[in-house]
Amino acid sequence: MSSLSFKLGLVLVFFQLGLSAQEPEVEKPAIIPQPAEIEWKDNFFTLQERTVVCFNSGAEASAAWLQRLLSNTYTQSYEMRGENCNGFNLNINPELEETLGKEGYNLEITASTVSLEAATEAGLFYAIQTLRQMFPAEIENEKISEEIKLPQVSITDTPRFEWRGSMLDIARSFFGTDYIKKHLDRMAFYKLNRLHLHLTDDQGWRIEIKQKPKLTELGSKGAVKGGRSGYLAQEEYKEIQEYAAARNIVIVPEIDMPGHIYSALMAYPELNCEDFSNIEPRMATPPELFHEYKVGWSKLCLDKPEIYDFVATVLGEMAEITTGDYLHIGGDEIEDERYKEFVVKADSIVQGLGKTTVGWEEVTQAAVDSSFISQRWNGKTKSVVKTPVIESICSSFYYDHANVPGQEMTNNWCKEDGVSLKDAYTFKVENTNTIGVEAPVWTEMVLSNEAADNRFWPRTIAMAEVGWTKEKKKDYKNFLKRLGDQGLRLDLMDVNYFRSPEVDWDSDPKKGIFSEFMPKSKF
Repeated sequence: MSSLSFKLGLVLVFFQLGLSAQEPEVEKPAIIPQPAEIEWKDNFFTLQERTVVCFNSGAEASAAWLQRLLSNTYTQSYEMRGENCNGFNLNINPELEETLGKEGYNLEITASTVSLEAATEAGLFYAIQTLRQMFPAEIENEKISEEIKLPQVSITDTPRFEWRGSMLDIARSFFGTDYIKKHLDRMAFYKLNRLHLHLTDDQGWRIEIKQKPKLTELGSKGAVKGGRSGYLAQEEYKEIQEYAAARNIVIVPEIDMPGHIYSALMAYPELNCEDFSNIEPRMATPPELFHEYKVGWSKLCLDKPEIYDFVATVLGEMAEITTGDYLHIGGDEIEDERYKEFVVKADSIVQGLGKTTVGWEEVTQAAVDSSFISQRWNGKTKSVVKTPVIESICSSFYYDHANVPGQEMTNNWCKEDGVSLKDAYTFKVENTNTIGVEAPVWTEMVLSNEAADNRFWPRTIAMAEVGWTKEKKKDYKNFLKRLGDQGLRLDLMDVNYFRSPEVDWDSDPKKGIFSEFMPKSKF
């Protein structure tokens, strides 16, 4: 048979089998959060063995992030200043802020180029996170040698809310720098931009205040039963903020006052009233540490004017070491005739330090400044002032609660059957003053890194889509499919996430070589 006849015969066989002579269609990546506008094309971009990363002025950090991503592929990539190169293009154009805002981006993949543009570095960073989700999951922890094809696509994306937060309570049980950095990495991947650290509570004081050294010398020694004690030195706190800022995340520190403050009352007994009348019921009295779960039973002695010296000192030092715009003053779960007077003064102190005050919703019972940001957790407070609102409603966003009914070591006081993935995803924002959403993990019963992962993920991913994606673009069934497709990536990112039973996980948990092996008997 001639060579021509042989080739024609092969083509005929392909058509008889119903197969296309074209390359197989590339599977569409599972992108979370769902972009505002996305148009998939039929063809794809093939990553070459050599490529260039072109960037314009201001996009240097973005070029470094992209280079880091490409370093886990077979390509040799080179950075170059310029625009419109074949390969990867990163462009900052401030004029795009009119249409994309400060965090939006355009991502265009053609046959020969991958172009990312935004008004700011933050927008380019989020474009890179979207691009990262288009690469094989294995890129997270190993070098990919197989050919990489990215589907051609056109994306225009902007966030729904400016505040997309996660909260970690390190006061009841301590979590240090290493875990916080891992959490920041995962937050950034899903375009979250605020990490609220609950630094103080009855069980422990977790941030160094140099003018009040006993707060950590004594107050950091406590923790819930089985929990960890400790504190962040100021240099560690600054390191965390720098790490977060590189990922476009702002650290929001909380010094809870005037209640939830036994760790300070123990360290500085002069903050108490005579006969400890401010401690009721008497769960502990100085110099005892407190290791139980109950909170909200202690308060500063609000009859003493000198407590404001303490408040001003602590908030002043926090303002000095905090690079972000916010100081959170707590303010929840307290009854005292001087409460409103206190929170107004505390808010004024924060404003005088050049920061914006954040507090739990009870604070808006007082005539705080209209710039105050209220964090709603139960939605029951009758506010006397109109303020910006962060939605952290416990029935949808308190992730110390059970993932599924009956989960052990969970604290289900807000919702007996726990807070499901669907509860998180289907939350609807109705308050017109809402600036964003935030999901806390309180740590009365979260005593290890693995347990914290289990509570945060994947529900935090659902919350991330609530915060980023417009309501009309959300679809729970579609979200479950996209989430399941990310299972392997979460495994490779070493996230000890809860495998929600309603999700069909594309998952490959790390197992030992003998895992599930049973030898067959020869006899």
